[in-house]
Amino acid sequence: MTATGLIIFLLIGAVAGWLAGNIMKGGSFGLVGNIIVGIVGAFIGGFTFSLLGIYTSGGIISTIITAVVGAVILLFIVGLIKK
Repeated sequence: MTATGLIIFLLIGAVAGWLAGNIMKGGSFGLVGNIIVGIVGAFIGGFTFSLLGIYTSGGIISTIITAVVGAVILLFIVGLIKK
């Protein structure tokens, strides 16, 4: 992975984590927290989409959407566990 690829990877994670936090009314988790939530969410979203037979084009927008959906699922599950 190149330095540019790594920076894009981290930016997508940060944006996805921030968006998911706002969607789930949790707010922001800080830069590192947003990146972690976004990256884990990207894996969960990709897995969930593949189970449902949904395949994205692989562009930045579709990658962010996939990561946000996965991050929302992650935050929902964490919220259930915390109760």
